[in-house]
Amino acid sequence: MSKKFYITTAIDYANGSPHLGHAYEKVLTDIVARFRRLMGDDVKFLTGLDEHGQKVQMSAQKQGVPEIEVCDRLAYEFQGLCAALQISNDDYIRTTEVRHKATVQSILQELYDNGEIYKAEYNGFYSVRQEQFVTEKEKVGGEWPPIYGEVTEVTETNYFFKLAQYREWLVDAIKTNEKMIYPRFRGADVLQFLKEPLNDLCISRPKERLGWGIELPFDRDFVTYVWFDALVNYLTAAGYGTAEFEKYWPADYHVIGKDILVPPHAVYWPIMLKALDIPLPRHFLVHGWWLSSGTKMSKSSGEVVKPLDLIEQFGADAFRYFVTREMNVGQDSEFSLELFMSRYNSDLANDLGNLVSRLLNMGSRYSGGKVPAAEIEESPEIELKQLWFAIQKELIPLFEDFQFHKAIDRIFSFISGINRYTEARAPWKLAKSESTEDQAALHTSLATMAEALRLSVVMLTPIMPEISDKIRGLLGTDNFDLIEGQLEWGNSLTGKDLGEKTILFPRAESI
Repeated sequence: MSKKFYITTAIDYANGSPHLGHAYEKVLTDIVARFRRLMGDDVKFLTGLDEHGQKVQMSAQKQGVPEIEVCDRLAYEFQGLCAALQISNDDYIRTTEVRHKATVQSILQELYDNGEIYKAEYNGFYSVRQEQFVTEKEKVGGEWPPIYGEVTEVTETNYFFKLAQYREWLVDAIKTNEKMIYPRFRGADVLQFLKEPLNDLCISRPKERLGWGIELPFDRDFVTYVWFDALVNYLTAAGYGTAEFEKYWPADYHVIGKDILVPPHAVYWPIMLKALDIPLPRHFLVHGWWLSSGTKMSKSSGEVVKPLDLIEQFGADAFRYFVTREMNVGQDSEFSLELFMSRYNSDLANDLGNLVSRLLNMGSRYSGGKVPAAEIEESPEIELKQLWFAIQKELIPLFEDFQFHKAIDRIFSFISGINRYTEARAPWKLAKSESTEDQAALHTSLATMAEALRLSVVMLTPIMPEISDKIRGLLGTDNFDLIEGQLEWGNSLTGKDLGEKTILFPRAESI
């Protein structure tokens, strides 16, 4: 029986159009999901949209339209991004769906019945931008950090979740499971946050102030806090309350950005699950930010990249390749259009694209459009095979450890090796000779190039699914369901029909 593997992204917020960070998180999660499928796992991959909260309500009021109209428009944009990026999610959840509302209200009622939620008056400070109550300890140098936007003082009655009592439990859970949060130094960030006492979490908003939310089942004058609603989506999609739930829960990986690790995903969420006696996710995979000249890209700074524009001009796989090669998962990485262009023209157009084009051209001219059989094995073939054998054993461990940038580096070092082999053998020169030895070397060189190309795109498949499938088609071989056996050097291409000469990555001078 195949292993069940459940992976989720943070759900996006219906407060703005997709940006580079959204696109990267989808690609990262998709690579993991595709890789696990190729390893034989039964994968469930979830992403979605968080549609409630004060910012959505304010946006709708400003536009003079119902809140659901704002959400529908943004859901269309985010789902369009997923389609454009070839994201292979199995489910897309919207928190306005009936199935999600039912789950949230069921959980709220259970926690309330178990004495985990109580009603009290609150006097303090509220950040509209973050849609959360804040305390004096959040100030830096006596000022509220810009992330909170405008902070106002409020006094109102609300419902609170008993978060504080679970602090020591959570500290112990993180310390005893070093693999819970990847990379590990992000776990240290959570523990640093937990050095301070926790406050109980306000999990309601009065309808007189916020009507756009899921109604508390035990008090219709209130809706639930947007984070309490949003985090529950992972349970909803796993089939909470049905027999399906035990099939996929606990989630194997929650993929999230570092800015929402603390406190929502690494503090609120584990404690909510503990209070419900539900197992925690096995792992949190935390990625960094995209930077421009060392500063986080943001609308406020004017540094933004519209991923759909790049995808439209260069294709989804070129975008996927770039963000995967440049981002060391867990760290921050620089993004520049100049670097994108350099990678595109050098790695993709020159190294990979030109190699494919040369093989197809020479195969058409010198071997009747078919992959010939390798007839000899001399030092050029031996050296290329040795290079592959050295790289091959590293690839799956690198994928399993989320070191995708290193895996790509290894794969393209092999592609460079194929190009060096081609130059060394020079099939275009061998074709001019009628000697038996040179004709054997010609056939061998084309066969070796074809097999090496086939091998080079096996582990590129989760990263560049469309191009990898296309290259296999041009080599006359079918796509595969499992990695098993695909990384072994063989002669399965002998006699296969090669495709017409194709330009996979047209050179571009500018964006």
